[in-house]
Amino acid sequence: MSTKRSAPNDTGYGGDLRGIGRLTIDAITGVADLVESVHATIAALPGPFGAPVYDPTRGLTGQVYRGVRGVARLVGGALDLGLAQVAPWLDRIESLPQRDAAISALNGVLGDHLDETGNPLAIGMRLCSGGRPLPSGRKALGAALPQAGGKLVVFVHGLCMNDRQWRWNGHDYGAELARDAGWTPVYLRYNSGRHISFNGRDFSARLERLLRDWPVPVERLAIVCHSMGGLVARSACHAAAQARHGWIDKLDSLVFLGTPHQGAPLERAGSWFDTVIQLSPYTAPFARLGKIRSAGIQDLRHGNLLDSDWRAHADRKRAGADARADTRTPVPLPKGVRSYAIAVSTDARRARDEGDQRRDDPPSGDGLVPVASALGRHRNPAFDLRIPASRQWLGYGLHHLDLLGDAQVYAQLRRWLKPARRSRTP
Repeated sequence: MSTKRSAPNDTGYGGDLRGIGRLTIDAITGVADLVESVHATIAALPGPFGAPVYDPTRGLTGQVYRGVRGVARLVGGALDLGLAQVAPWLDRIESLPQRDAAISALNGVLGDHLDETGNPLAIGMRLCSGGRPLPSGRKALGAALPQAGGKLVVFVHGLCMNDRQWRWNGHDYGAELARDAGWTPVYLRYNSGRHISFNGRDFSARLERLLRDWPVPVERLAIVCHSMGGLVARSACHAAAQARHGWIDKLDSLVFLGTPHQGAPLERAGSWFDTVIQLSPYTAPFARLGKIRSAGIQDLRHGNLLDSDWRAHADRKRAGADARADTRTPVPLPKGVRSYAIAVSTDARRARDEGDQRRDDPPSGDGLVPVASALGRHRNPAFDLRIPASRQWLGYGLHHLDLLGDAQVYAQLRRWLKPARRSRTP
């Protein structure tokens, strides 16, 4: 898997058109590959179950398929060249939240492909404020954030989302924490289709530069994460320890909102689809449609944080072993950092005590993440995050996205991030 960085998607509508053009050509050639594979499989006439045949078609038929791909690439090159001429004019149009939301969703599903092919639609990692990327350098950063204080809180969004979407249902937790508790909010924007471990390393490096350039001494650092963002933050903490980044020593609090610490069942259901559809050579060519899930989505199967986690999974698949096995290496929460977890349930029942939560009839999840996963619980003690009950909160009658803008959730954030003397006891 390549770790090549494409240019960040900050250029606007001109880059969007070029990116869509390239993605369209990729789709045309991909469909041609799919049809050719089906054609070759049927022509070989295997039994109803057996080893799939993927040999390319030969002779005149093979030339037709190669011609389709060649023409598509030729047209794509001409289209890209033409759009490059008008892109600077279109890029003068300020980006709208709706455009950012669409690009973020596309990156969540296809972000690894966009990144590897250098597509202009690929989102580059940025730390932002007010929807705009922050500049580097202490002087420039101070000019961009004249209100910067010593208490810094970084918000990390989830899959298929972006930094602007922390403004949700009339709430903006960052603005509210600035008003009520004196925190200065900064928001991470990243390509959520890339591997979590890639984003974790990049996030750690970004935080190191941010604290180096911060215009005033940083007294407290907190990270608030939604969904996948919590896994990116945990991966960043691990990367910081490996690289000896200084920001990890400043980290005061980690708050997880609906983070699938132990994985998301819906992704595992998709993995099961991959396995079943490949049983017959007649349906196996269509398995590539199921594999359209990005590397980031596939990392949610069990909650991969490290390169070794997804590489071990890939090795098992190549060896024909059970690809559904959990191949993770346990990664505990960072020592000396106060970690908090919020989970919500779609159940309409009101909050119960901790003893009730551990009964045989646990509450349902938020529609995407089970309660136990969001609270970091696992039957294997090596994977259990051991977040104290006093630092957990379970809400009822709420869905996964409600975590982004709910008065009860904010009340917990404000209580947990209230002014307090820094302590390195976990």
